[in-house]
Amino acid sequence: MSTGALLWRQFRFERRMFWRNPSAAFFNFMLPLIFLFLIASVFGHKTKDLNTLVPGIAGMAVMTTTFTALAFNITFLREQGILKRIRGTPMPPLAYFGGLLANAVANAVVQVGLVVTIGHLVYGLGWPKDWLELIVFTLVGVTAFGSCGIALAHAIPNFDAAPAYVNAVFLPLIFISGTFYSTGGLPKPLEIAAKALPLKHVIDGLRAAIVSGSGLGHHLGSLAVLAGWAVGGTVLAVRFFRWE
Repeated sequence: MSTGALLWRQFRFERRMFWRNPSAAFFNFMLPLIFLFLIASVFGHKTKDLNTLVPGIAGMAVMTTTFTALAFNITFLREQGILKRIRGTPMPPLAYFGGLLANAVANAVVQVGLVVTIGHLVYGLGWPKDWLELIVFTLVGVTAFGSCGIALAHAIPNFDAAPAYVNAVFLPLIFISGTFYSTGGLPKPLEIAAKALPLKHVIDGLRAAIVSGSGLGHHLGSLAVLAGWAVGGTVLAVRFFRWE
């Protein structure tokens, strides 16, 4: 069987395993939506606020379904000896990890679609002004966060420590990157940090695609930053990867 066929079978297997794990489905799909409903309910349905909140939650969803999920999953698979057993099978590593990553990509695409749809149907926001920009920033964000999630998994000593390591990155990032509010009022050091990290650029690109439709040409700098994180994360993920 070809590598492509094995990758497809692994992807289908990962999808089945994902839906058979209710907690994984909850944290990947429900948690960002709960944030959306709660914050929109507390602070009202003003269009200005929703123009910030909906793209912010969509960007957070990209991060949770890739960075957070892969950091947890790779650590768990390594600690349980599953990666070591996979290494001893005829399955090419490309097929196995391709299926694993494709599952994360599928989750991210579905989650962004849900947030955009809810923003339109429930809160009255228009459909995205630039679908191409929405797709590009979603996929580039998935690539950047996915590679960084795998890279972080190499630094996590065991699965018990995974929540502390992941949340130490995830929680500060969502609060300084404009997930819930505009970053215009941030102190200068935090603003500089946010601009150097990937989540703000994903959110800015999604906001432009959903709200203004300014086009990719106005956000080449954000794409360059995300591409840099994707390359850096991939290098670290490959360089320090451990099967056991």
